[in-house]
Amino acid sequence: MKEDKKKLLAKIAYMYYEQELTQAQIAKELAIYRTTVSRMLSQAKASGLVEIKINHFDASLFELEEQLKRTFNLTAVELVSTESNTSEEVKEERLATAAGAWIRRQLTDGMTIGLSWGASVGEAVNKIESKQLSNITVVPVVGGPSHINSRYHVNTLVYELARKLNGNSLFVNATVIQETKELAEGIFNSKYFYDLKEAWQHLDLVIVGIGGPLSYHKSQWRDLLSPADYAELKLREAVGDCCCRFYDSYGKELTGELSRRTIGLSLEELAKVPQSVGIARGIFKARSIVPLLKKGYLKTLITDQETAQEILRLNERK
Repeated sequence: MKEDKKKLLAKIAYMYYEQELTQAQIAKELAIYRTTVSRMLSQAKASGLVEIKINHFDASLFELEEQLKRTFNLTAVELVSTESNTSEEVKEERLATAAGAWIRRQLTDGMTIGLSWGASVGEAVNKIESKQLSNITVVPVVGGPSHINSRYHVNTLVYELARKLNGNSLFVNATVIQETKELAEGIFNSKYFYDLKEAWQHLDLVIVGIGGPLSYHKSQWRDLLSPADYAELKLREAVGDCCCRFYDSYGKELTGELSRRTIGLSLEELAKVPQSVGIARGIFKARSIVPLLKKGYLKTLITDQETAQEILRLNERK
């Protein structure tokens, strides 16, 4: 690089980064085009003349986010750093705080928002600060839990989020798993369910949790499954669930008798939503998260650093 050009690059960088002049001001003072200023600032970074360092924060977290986005063609990734010796409770708290803040930034007037349920979604909704919006509708995308597991009932979460956003809400008056497919079909095709089905066709954003392997018992709804259901899911090698829909390691939704008794959005329908956001963390859940990302069911993932690293490791093994 010629010395005179190097000096000009350095001067432009000094004026921009040290004197904090705008690109337009620099262009006027140096009698050059603003587009030239922009191009030369990029050259200054590319040549190593300028190095941008972020102090007091590990920028590798952002690099990991970008790696996940590229690997799975995601719209967005939000990661929480993971320090050693941090308790599971603190990890969950940090994830919920980050998820609540990220979701709030996405919310705008006129949206129809869908919610599944569970601890991760429930804690995230609790962390969302109030925001005055217009013409907001919040709806459940799955049926409810059994009466003995109602802490994060989807209707409670729907009501709470709608209240915080000055919006309207629809509720579901059926458990997610019915005793027979005929009962499920009757509910799904009933007059009272019409508005909910209609809302599902116009969802702008859906927030879902991700259920871990069958051996993972910390669930708000799996007590509704029969021994025969468990046997069938084990035989078909289910690795997780989303919207109470089970899938295998290839991301194939396990349709069949259980699926026909389930009240909820299908994974194919989830994939069609403009913003489908999954919230989950834990190394043990990484194996359940990977298939959802590879099949494109989720467009955004909110998780933590250690889970993200395990997701990438598992994906490289396949």
